[in-house]
Amino acid sequence: MAATSHGTTDAQSPLPDNADRGRWIALYVLCTGMLMIVLDVTVVNVALPSIQTNLGFTDSNLAWVVNAYLVPFGGLLLLAGRLGDLVGRARVFKTGLAIFVTASLLCGAAQSQEWLVAARFLQGIGGGLTSAVILGAIVTMFPQPHEQARAIGVFTFVAVSGGTIGLLVGGVLTELISWHWIFLVNLPIGIATFAAALKWVPDDRDSLIDSTADVPGAVLITSSVMLAVYALVGSETYGLGSGRTLGLLAVSVALGSGFVWRQATAAHPLVRLGIFRSRNVVGANVVQALTMAGMFAIGFMSALYLQRVLGYTPLEVGASFLPATLVMAALSLKFTAPLIDRFGPRPVLIVGLLITAASLVGFARLGVESTYASVAPVMVLHGLGAGIAFPALMMLAMAGVPPQDAGLASGLVNTTQQVGGALGLAILATASASRTDSLLGDGISQAGALTGGYHLAFYAGACSVLLAAFVAATVLRPAPAPAEGEGADAPQPVLAH
Repeated sequence: MAATSHGTTDAQSPLPDNADRGRWIALYVLCTGMLMIVLDVTVVNVALPSIQTNLGFTDSNLAWVVNAYLVPFGGLLLLAGRLGDLVGRARVFKTGLAIFVTASLLCGAAQSQEWLVAARFLQGIGGGLTSAVILGAIVTMFPQPHEQARAIGVFTFVAVSGGTIGLLVGGVLTELISWHWIFLVNLPIGIATFAAALKWVPDDRDSLIDSTADVPGAVLITSSVMLAVYALVGSETYGLGSGRTLGLLAVSVALGSGFVWRQATAAHPLVRLGIFRSRNVVGANVVQALTMAGMFAIGFMSALYLQRVLGYTPLEVGASFLPATLVMAALSLKFTAPLIDRFGPRPVLIVGLLITAASLVGFARLGVESTYASVAPVMVLHGLGAGIAFPALMMLAMAGVPPQDAGLASGLVNTTQQVGGALGLAILATASASRTDSLLGDGISQAGALTGGYHLAFYAGACSVLLAAFVAATVLRPAPAPAEGEGADAPQPVLAH
């Protein structure tokens, strides 16, 4: 094993041999699939006005172009992650990718509201299946801490920065061609990714557990999460405290409780409840939910601020996020992994969260007359915090999870990200709108009232991220990186290519 350890821990040579080269190519294939999924969220947001005009959506119905995707996407993440453990993560990834590409073709060819919404629902199913298993596949292919940090850095950059790229791509395609092409562009990318996955993404079925699928448990958890996401995405219209929203959330909690009871008593449970005994798994998912609740204030509220207060076009909004994307790329792809090697993931995560909270406070200091010279430094600070925090958070969320549960842990991370983000957005959007209405009632100008509402959301988001940092400091166990060469001899199976 010693020879293997030295052969695979050479940080200066990411592709030392053909077998290792295959793992890294598989990583890039998986991340390409993830990029396509992430792009699809923001690329649609930019095109919504054009879609509304072309297909005649009302303001209330237009939201279903987005919600029809988010509901199945969020609802299937945990189930899809576990299916990856049961039948093979590569198989679930390719199945989801095929569904996503087919649905993209249907979206691009849509000629009516019902057609587009139905195709978006199918696209959400494909997106959920595809993205749920990617992180699990990565940590299983790269079990050694220093390699895993680098691989997760690549994944994190794609997952976090893809939204900004989507704003740019969506603006270009919508303005230069038509909104149909925001979906049709997925076809060549998706087909190429599927073909590459057939060759490079390893079949991991042999190393996985043999278990009978728990159909009642699958129905309970999928219904619970879908209903929760449905309630949260509809709260912008009906109100977070409305009877409709609270009633749906209560039913979701009841279904979730039924799922827990089922897993505790089933002969072949879908989810081993023992995974929640891991302090790092539970703590990292709480941190993830709190962080995403606050981070949505940056992604959503800052875009609205730039458009509605400073008068930026959608394309200019996307360009405004480029400094954050570039800083995030430099850190996630090159610098964060050595920091994790040197100090361990927990301290790196805490520092990244504190910087992220500072960036939210920076957004809250921008005013009605601010120029991009004031916006750009805050964007850089945002990229710095996210580029440091998220790779460390992903490592901690997957730390100590046995290979047979990697898909489950991956699906859990994605689920808390979606639900935390949706809940945070619902709360922050409601608080922002209430503050804006109050300021308008006091005679403040439209721009001033909007800015005041966004400021409240930014400060609330900063508090959520600071709470995440507190949880990380008090709940997560320290996990200092091993010295060079350590960890390679641990009995962790690696997927053979």
